[in-house]
Amino acid sequence: MATYGYARVSSASLSLTIQQEALKAYGCEIIRSETHTGTKVEGRTELETLLQFARAGDRIVVTRIDRLARSIIDLCAIVRRMETAGIVLVAIEQPIETSTPAGRCFLQMLGVFAEFETEICRERQLLGIAKAKAEGAYKGRKPSIDVARVRELAASGMGGTAIAKELGVSRASVYRLLGTDRKTVVAAA
Repeated sequence: MATYGYARVSSASLSLTIQQEALKAYGCEIIRSETHTGTKVEGRTELETLLQFARAGDRIVVTRIDRLARSIIDLCAIVRRMETAGIVLVAIEQPIETSTPAGRCFLQMLGVFAEFETEICRERQLLGIAKAKAEGAYKGRKPSIDVARVRELAASGMGGTAIAKELGVSRASVYRLLGTDRKTVVAAA
């Protein structure tokens, strides 16, 4: 029976040190850490490594469940996968240990609150953007592609792939901008 730690922060400007120290103090033999958003599971290679490596009877330890997932759907999927493999989840700053009924109950409640917090933050961000747009302070990001140049090159008979190479953008961007699919552009060329 082994004890593994998992630490995660969402941006490089944040430090993993506090989590790693807490996991070491708890007794984690191996700690996997990564910088990645907690709002989705895709791309979290260190978490995937732990889930594949851990065996029945092992424990995966986090400081708080929001380090594991920020949506109840992802949290439930991760926990279900762990339970199926016989792996116990422990959150050391919260009374969570999935080997007990009370721990599983508390886990589900905290998962709902973590998702709620994420949605509230997203809502505030969208309200701030709407306000900035209304005040004329928000203009969005600058276009990464010169629309007039793409249309000019297409009108001169250049194909989508050639336009993409010429401007250093993806073919998909060119086709999306021209409002056509690849077959139409190729047939016209």
